Amino acid sequence: MSARRPDRNLALELVRVTEAAALGAGRWVGRGDKIAADQAAVDGMRAMLDSVSMDGVVVIGEGEKDEAPMLFNGEPVGDGTGPQVDVAVDPLEGTRLTALGQPNAIAVMAVAERGTMFFPGAAVYMEKIAVGSQGIDVVDINASPTENVNAVAKAKAVSTREISVVVLERDRHEALIAELRDAGAKVLLIRDGDVAAAIAAGQTGTGVDMLYGIGGTPEGVISAAALKCVGGGIQGKLWPRDDDERRQLVGAGLDPERVLTTNDLVAGADIFVAATGVTTGSLLRGVRYLPNGAITDSIVMRSRSGTSRRIEATHALDKLQALTGLEYH
Repeated sequence: MSARRPDRNLALELVRVTEAAALGAGRWVGRGDKIAADQAAVDGMRAMLDSVSMDGVVVIGEGEKDEAPMLFNGEPVGDGTGPQVDVAVDPLEGTRLTALGQPNAIAVMAVAERGTMFFPGAAVYMEKIAVGSQGIDVVDINASPTENVNAVAKAKAVSTREISVVVLERDRHEALIAELRDAGAKVLLIRDGDVAAAIAAGQTGTGVDMLYGIGGTPEGVISAAALKCVGGGIQGKLWPRDDDERRQLVGAGLDPERVLTTNDLVAGADIFVAATGVTTGSLLRGVRYLPNGAITDSIVMRSRSGTSRRIEATHALDKLQALTGLEYH
């Protein structure tokens, strides 16, 4: 019993970290400054992260140490006690969404046993399909979009016209979008924020059946962690941007042609994910402000039990400011 107690504590400690990041970023919603929004989220996450009872190492962070002064890959985090874990953080997934006041910006982090998270090396992007539990055994990233839409529709016993697919709005996706529509699917275009969309695809009642297309590799790892908790899954393939990046990947022993499954991306069996909404979207409500206070909406997921908790919290900003030394007004 004692071996599991830190895990139970850890699940609910993580949400304090994402709440702090979301509250930091919330001040910058709609203000047109994505750099300031991201920095505020990082500062908020940093203020709480080292109080968490874990011996963590950042595997998926803000980048290399020289480029990311905080929450860089390889950085030790947590208070040094408790379980040894890999940590993936995205203090503000959707910096541009926040700056423009658009939906689906979240603060998110994932934790798994040490050595179980996939490190993507030089691969900034990956091709991916994320689906719920009914779809994961029937999709194939090497098949056509039409075949995958048909397969998910059949597994759900619905018409393809009832399948909603989230795709990042990028020029590289023009052919994908056209084929998905030709297959009968509804295509929901988003500017950024495919972690929230991947989690939404794994849950019922969100209006999202699939996430499809090329997006960030770090986001793919975080999505895999979340989907292991809620019962969905993801398939991915590294997507090198040019021949030089392809050579770097091959040199590091990473095969761009290999299909990466959920378990390849996060091999752990005891995984925790916390996410807090910054702007309201399909998964979470954004930060709502009160006189000297704020309300956050979060989701906390645990793979071992399959538990997914929604947590609405009211924060006294003066007390939070005294605790962290950061400005939240």
